Amino acid sequence: MPKRVDHAQRRGHIIDALVRVAAAEGLHAVTMRGVAAEAGMSLNLVQYYFDSKPQLMHAALERLEQQSHERWSARLARLPHTVTAHAFIEAFCAEALPTDGPSRAFHLVWTSYAVLAMTDPELAAQPFVEGPNRLERQLTDVLRQAQAAGELAADVDASVEAARLLAMSHGLGTSVLVGQRTAEAAKAVMRHHLIGLFGLPAEV
Repeated sequence: MPKRVDHAQRRGHIIDALVRVAAAEGLHAVTMRGVAAEAGMSLNLVQYYFDSKPQLMHAALERLEQQSHERWSARLARLPHTVTAHAFIEAFCAEALPTDGPSRAFHLVWTSYAVLAMTDPELAAQPFVEGPNRLERQLTDVLRQAQAAGELAADVDASVEAARLLAMSHGLGTSVLVGQRTAEAAKAVMRHHLIGLFGLPAEV
């Protein structure tokens, strides 16, 4: 009886191979042939699952975003049941930093994809900004709930602040990737901003 092929598993194996190559050499250097070699498969088999490099790159981005969401959900589950908006957002921003292998790979691939999409119409056509849009909406909701609970000043524009927090976390993440500062130093910068935002004592 022929062996049953798990197509989802095989697709995941190919995507993981792309991420490994991209993390080591940069997304711009990725080729379908190189991914096939890393995956231990033939080029024809890789092309059976992914017609083109842009399609494979977008699939990798979606998989990395899903894994990032799973890590955030796990971190959220470890927080106390009653948690302040300040603690929630600080945990959110800490999770957004490249502090280990998986989160570093996510930042490298996403940032490289964004840069390449600026000059590649096929990449730009893919809806790769939905992940950041979703996070921005989530942050906006948390900030509005904080205002309703009296944790955050009523005159703060929640949507603008959510955009600023996301931009700051992206910028700090990049600074960690390029070695400008350590992850702990990046967390300290974000912590300082959140203390001011929530009007907390400086020693907190």
